Amino acid sequence: MAKFIVKGGKPLFGEVVIAGAKNAASKMFVASLLTEERCIFKSVPAIGELEIVYELLRSIGTEMEVAGPTASVATPVVRNNRVTQLSRKNRIPILALGPLLARTGEAEVPVLGGDKIGPRPVDIHLSGLEKLGAKIEVTPASFRAWAPDGGLRGAEIDLRFPSVGATENIMLAAVLAKGRTVIRNAALEPEIIDLVKLLQKMGAIIELSPPRTITIEGVSALHGTTHRVMPDRNEAVSFACLAIATDGRIKLKGAVQEHLITFLNTVRRLGGEFEVAEDGIAFWRAKGGGDDGGPGGDLFPLTVRTDVHPGFMTDWQQPLAVLLTQAGGVSAIHETIYEDRFAYAKDLNVMGAKISVSTECPPGDPCRFAGKGFPHFATIEGPVSLESTNLTVRDLRSGIVDILAALVAKGVSEIDGAEEIDRGYEHIDERLRQLGADITRG
Repeated sequence: MAKFIVKGGKPLFGEVVIAGAKNAASKMFVASLLTEERCIFKSVPAIGELEIVYELLRSIGTEMEVAGPTASVATPVVRNNRVTQLSRKNRIPILALGPLLARTGEAEVPVLGGDKIGPRPVDIHLSGLEKLGAKIEVTPASFRAWAPDGGLRGAEIDLRFPSVGATENIMLAAVLAKGRTVIRNAALEPEIIDLVKLLQKMGAIIELSPPRTITIEGVSALHGTTHRVMPDRNEAVSFACLAIATDGRIKLKGAVQEHLITFLNTVRRLGGEFEVAEDGIAFWRAKGGGDDGGPGGDLFPLTVRTDVHPGFMTDWQQPLAVLLTQAGGVSAIHETIYEDRFAYAKDLNVMGAKISVSTECPPGDPCRFAGKGFPHFATIEGPVSLESTNLTVRDLRSGIVDILAALVAKGVSEIDGAEEIDRGYEHIDERLRQLGADITRG
């Protein structure tokens, strides 16, 4: 198991280019299965998550060339619509059901993997595909689906929760289905919109309308196109929190204000500052910090509730938690998207943080997890001096917490499980060294 060796305790300064979004790029490669023609993707991140997607596509018959941040893919013939085993697991293969059904009328993909952040049920995915006419069989090892004679047909689908994965899955299946599909209570995250843009460029007809409705008119065929993957807003937030937590200043080249509005407001409320430029956004502490490299001001406690877009993203709360350990007073995070996403609190507490996790909702703010026994509310008392330690990465998002905390802490920390962080963050150690971080790979 590879590890990172981190010597922390100093401010970080400089510029970093934000990579293409993991949660957009992976879905776009699957979308390329919808056409026989070639698709070219730019700003493709070099991450482990995509290696699993590449393996899936090659197993199906995709011809692929990856040269740095540019990938050229084409699947003129589906040679295999039953992929039952991959060397590693993630949650992407289930999204291939729709394209494979459209191309061949039958599909089989392996069961899910991915981060250990709660059950993340797929019944919403499967129910949506069934409403389009798919027949589905679930086994301990795979999902098998087949389309009736005549293929998939449009349907009206009401999601019980605006699930990102389910929205993507239904869209990918519906663009080549016969007739009109309406998805109500759909997810509208920026990554969803980026996928809509790609599909529209490929020839799909997709309308967006309030209050969370996506309407798709099925077409007979899609064609190839060229598309640039949106920048990774989760990566942007991680670097922004690192800049403020270490009392440095980091410019995130390529970061998009539109994708980060809720987070930017949070930065101002806690005593951070930012500057939006044409080519990105810079972050630092307010009241004296920033340009001259002098110390910034105090950080203030706040309460954050994660929610579907445009609310505060669930993937942002982990790096924010590191930042809140440096704020004076008691902060709180109410997680309403996933049932169990505070495992990282144990790591931070070992380093000296004061984080308490509860199964109860905060007073006056009940959520869908109320009374179900899920640890989904945390209080964070600060400021504290984090101390170095040795950690083992629990999952991707907890892993970036470990790195951020180690860079804030004084002393040398060792973080086992570097490959888990590599799943979602491109060359993270090299890019941190460009900012002055003392981090090596062991």
